[in-house]
Amino acid sequence: MYILRRVLQAIPVVIGVVILNFTLLHLAPGDPAMVFVGESGGATEEILQAVRKDFGLDQSLAQQLWIYGKKVLMGDLGFSYFQGKPVLELILEKIPATVLLILTAAFLAVTFGVLTGVIVAQHPNSLGSSFITILSLFGFAMPVFWLGIMLILAFSLYVPIFPGHGMMAVGLAGNLWETAKDILHHLVLPVCTLAIIYIAQYSRLSRASMLEVIGSDYVRTARAKGLSERLVIYKHALRNAILPILTVFGIQIGHLLAGAVLVETVFTWPGMGRLMFDGILRRDYPLIMGVLIFSSVLVIVANLLTDLLYGVLDPRIRRR
Repeated sequence: MYILRRVLQAIPVVIGVVILNFTLLHLAPGDPAMVFVGESGGATEEILQAVRKDFGLDQSLAQQLWIYGKKVLMGDLGFSYFQGKPVLELILEKIPATVLLILTAAFLAVTFGVLTGVIVAQHPNSLGSSFITILSLFGFAMPVFWLGIMLILAFSLYVPIFPGHGMMAVGLAGNLWETAKDILHHLVLPVCTLAIIYIAQYSRLSRASMLEVIGSDYVRTARAKGLSERLVIYKHALRNAILPILTVFGIQIGHLLAGAVLVETVFTWPGMGRLMFDGILRRDYPLIMGVLIFSSVLVIVANLLTDLLYGVLDPRIRRR
C-alpha cells in the first residue's frame, strides 16, 4: 500500500512537470522552424509556415499541449525535429551512459563523503580533520564546469594520463574487456568532476550528523558495555547518522542529473544531458520535453527507492 500510495502521489507531479515545462518552453524566445530552415535569411515566410505546420507549431498553445499530453499517455514522446527519430529511441540510446556516470559518481560521493565525515567526527581537533574540512570547503565552493575544465587541463593536456572527451576511443574494435577498460579510462575525469562536489557535501553532513549521534545516550551505553570503538561507531552510531544523509541523497538525485548536463557537455560524454543540451541549442521541443519527462520519472523512482531504504534502516518508519 505504501508503494502504491507513493506512485499515485507521483502522477500529479509528472503532470505538473509536463504542463509547466511545455508552457515555458513554448513561451521562450526562439523559433524551431527558423533554426530548422537556417538563419541565413534566405527562408521565405511560406517555407517557414510549412515547417511550423509540419511540426504542429501552427496551432494554439493549448491545442499543442492537449495533443502532446494524449501522446505521452500512449507512451509516445514524439519525433525529434532535427534527428528525425522517435525521442524515446534517442533517450534509450543515451541513458546508459548517463546512468553509468551518475551511479558511479554517487557511489564515490557517498562512500568517500561518509568515510571522511566519520573520520573528522572521531578526531574533531586533529590536524588531519582540519585538512579534510578545508578540502571539503574548497570542493563545496567549486563550480562543476570549472572543475571539469581544470581537470582536463591538468590530466588530459599538461599531464596526459586520462582522455578528456568522449566515452571511448574513436574506431575502437576490441573485445568486451578492452571496450570496458577503455570506457572506464574515459570515465575517470567526468566522474571525479561530478563526485568531488558531492563528496564535500556528504563529508560536512556526515560529520555534523556523527557528532550529534556520538554524544547520544545509546552510544554511551554501548561504550559502557565494553564494545570496541569500531563496533560502536560503525554499527551503532553510523546506522543512525546515515539517515539524514540518505534523505539528502534522495533530494539530490535531481541535482546530480543537472550536474550531469554540465559534465557531459564539458567532456562531450554521449549521455542524456548532452542530448538535452543539443536539443536546447536547436529549439528541439519534443527532444527537450522527452528528456525532462524521463528525468522527472528517474527522480521520482530514485526518491521512492530512497524512502524504501529509509524504512529498512529505521523500522519505526515502516510502522507509520
